[in-house]
Amino acid sequence: MKESQENKITNLFQIKYPIIQGGMIWHSGWKLASAVSNCGGLGLIGAGSMYPDILRENIQKCKLATSKPFGVNVPMLYPNLEEIFKIILEEKIKIVFTSAGNPKTYTEILQKEGIKVAHVVSSTKFAIKCEEANVDAVVAEGFEAGGHNGRDETTTFCLIPNVRKNISKPLIAAGGIALGSQMKAAMILGADGVQIGSRFAATEEASSHETWKNKITELNEGDTHLTLKELAPVRMVKNNFYNSLENLYESGRNKEALKETLGRARAKRGMFEGDLEEGELEIGQVSALISEILPVEKVFENLLEEFNSSDFSKF
Repeated sequence: MKESQENKITNLFQIKYPIIQGGMIWHSGWKLASAVSNCGGLGLIGAGSMYPDILRENIQKCKLATSKPFGVNVPMLYPNLEEIFKIILEEKIKIVFTSAGNPKTYTEILQKEGIKVAHVVSSTKFAIKCEEANVDAVVAEGFEAGGHNGRDETTTFCLIPNVRKNISKPLIAAGGIALGSQMKAAMILGADGVQIGSRFAATEEASSHETWKNKITELNEGDTHLTLKELAPVRMVKNNFYNSLENLYESGRNKEALKETLGRARAKRGMFEGDLEEGELEIGQVSALISEILPVEKVFENLLEEFNSSDFSKF
């Protein structure tokens, strides 16, 4: 990728490279977001795992750590939404990524305040709804991705070209992207940029527990699975907690029992506190390609070098 290259995503967000860091719960604090923005990408603070006062603190610290654009990711299935958006407006955030909800709910309200809005979807049908809601960009995420996901299990390579055929808005590919060659492939398929989660989860600046970061580097193919479709589909590592959920399925897919098991701060316990057996560990399939914890600056260096050296003419 040439230093001077511009496209729809770099122009929209006023960034150097069309690389967005996913707003992952328990990973995406101000240190990670500011580091990504300082490298020329778009850093996102993950509001999903933050109480409103913690979100405000992270926003204010991020402002001090970078003069570059950054944004906030808001999963709309979490509580305190009105308070979260109030803080976003008060702190004059200019970029918001929303997910897990109707894109119409807040898009117009935010855009009236001069905020650029991107919405995350897992299907072409919902990408079209995003276009109808007049979002500024669409993130199409394949089911390879970690964390909350779509029910249809459509892969990124199938999703991106289909979404591209059906919408005209700037398109960001997500799910299964950790290498520069994967980034180039996504853009050849029609994406204008990429959103990367798992690779940034295993960085020095991520706010998650070191034990969990080390575990990410040890994962192999097949070590994660998409489960909990009855509630909100989520991809997680197979561990004791995952096995306890599978046992509940065997007893009849009792939704209430699933909710009770989930309602014990399992995600925080796993990813933030480092309990690798009884915590919920959310990560994408691409973790099998991640072998070391790196500083964000090195991740960018690798991504750009791989992107530029990928030769797709060898056929």
